[in-house]
Amino acid sequence: MAAHRVGGVSPALILLTALAPISWGTTYAVTTEFLPADRPLSTGLMRALPAGLLLLALARVLPRGAWWWKAAVLGALNIGAFFPLLFLSAYRLPGGMAAVVGSVGPLFVVGLSALFLGQRPTVRNVLTGVVAAFGVSLVVLEAAGALDPVGLLAALACTAAMSTGTVLTKRWGRPEGVGPLALTGWQLTAGGLLLAPLALLAEGAPPALDVRAAGGYVYLALANTAVAYWLWFRGIGRLSAMQVTFLGPLSPLTAAVVGWAALGQALSPLQLAGMALAFGATVVGQIRVGRVQESRDGTGRPGQALPPLFSSAEKKHRKDSMDLTGPALRR
Repeated sequence: MAAHRVGGVSPALILLTALAPISWGTTYAVTTEFLPADRPLSTGLMRALPAGLLLLALARVLPRGAWWWKAAVLGALNIGAFFPLLFLSAYRLPGGMAAVVGSVGPLFVVGLSALFLGQRPTVRNVLTGVVAAFGVSLVVLEAAGALDPVGLLAALACTAAMSTGTVLTKRWGRPEGVGPLALTGWQLTAGGLLLAPLALLAEGAPPALDVRAAGGYVYLALANTAVAYWLWFRGIGRLSAMQVTFLGPLSPLTAAVVGWAALGQALSPLQLAGMALAFGATVVGQIRVGRVQESRDGTGRPGQALPPLFSSAEKKHRKDSMDLTGPALRR
């Protein structure tokens, strides 16, 4: 019966994929407790470039043709812009608060999907996004006196960047014969190369690192980035939309729990209610979509919807599937 609920997918695959958003949820605590303060560009560079070069060495596949500029664009959005904005928000906001702001991601994706993919937003998706955003507003308004405006803007901007990158990834797909390891390596390397001159100009040479900071960077580059992103893209290619949407909220939930349990960050009852509303609305709404959604090729398999931009021949060769209503947004 369990196999029927997950579309016949191995529970082990779901658990492995879940390690990615769980790992990303620890980013805020690691950043504030282990890394040098106020260096978002350098921190993003140290997270992205070593991980990207490692994955490139393992995959041994380089982009071809138009995929040079496509990989650069995706790397700029998903990594080059997302990482420093994420770390800036982590430096200036409590970890749980910075993560919860990312719950507005579904609203960004609904609008961008209509713009770039020609997919009309459904009532269910819009209502789910609105309810999630309302939950986020409860958290933000309750903590308004303690939240930094720059941190809030950075959190919203990094969500918008990742949302745009997700929609473009959906539109462009993946080159024939290229797996998630290579695609992830391309984006991490491109984003890291974009960050390198900016970090040098804005923040100067990297600071001297003690053992604590070095350990934090190693964790971010290897477990939190190289392994986590590979697991995530591998899971997206194999899981249905229902399973993928279920895993997304694990990242902000982990961040909030870590902030409360390890960092002593207080949460009022109203903030807890807002977090529960945002997470619950997103998860419940997306799971309901995954249960009724069918593929457009008539197979009836849930969660395999393809964007209307592809011809029938392209659909035949397209191997990846991604639900645009939420889970790939917080990473």
